[in-house]
Formats: sequence, structure tokens, C-alpha cells
Amino acid sequence: MLFRSGGIVDFLASLPEEERFILSMHYLKGMTEIEIAKTLGVPERAVISVITTGKARLLSALNEGKEKP
Repeated sequence: MLFRSGGIVDFLASLPEEERFILSMHYLKGMTEIEIAKTLGVPERAVISVITTGKARLLSALNEGKEKP
């Protein structure tokens, strides 16, 4: 299950480095998409895409955990 045995930590560790870094900047540091894009020198839409994909992966992992006993 995602919440047991460091599940969320394991989930984040399983992500590609760039994705993990952007998600950490957004959710842990509270940075906006624009702030992240400026910091990294990438287009804002690229940051939005990474955040959207990361949220979808996390939700999928959470839903899988609910189905397992």
C-alpha cells in the first residue's frame, strides 16, 4: 500500500529526477508553475505538464493501493 513502509517516499523516488524535482518545488516548497519555470529556465507549459502527469500517477498509485487487501 502507498501509505505503508515509506510508500509515498518510494513513489517519489520512482519518478524521473526532473519530475521529482518539479513536484517537490511545487508541493513541498509551494512554488507556482511560473516560479518553477523561471527558476529552471523552461516553458511554463512544460512545468504544468509535469505536475499534471505527476498528480495523475500519484492518484493511480493511491487507487491501486485501495484495491489491494
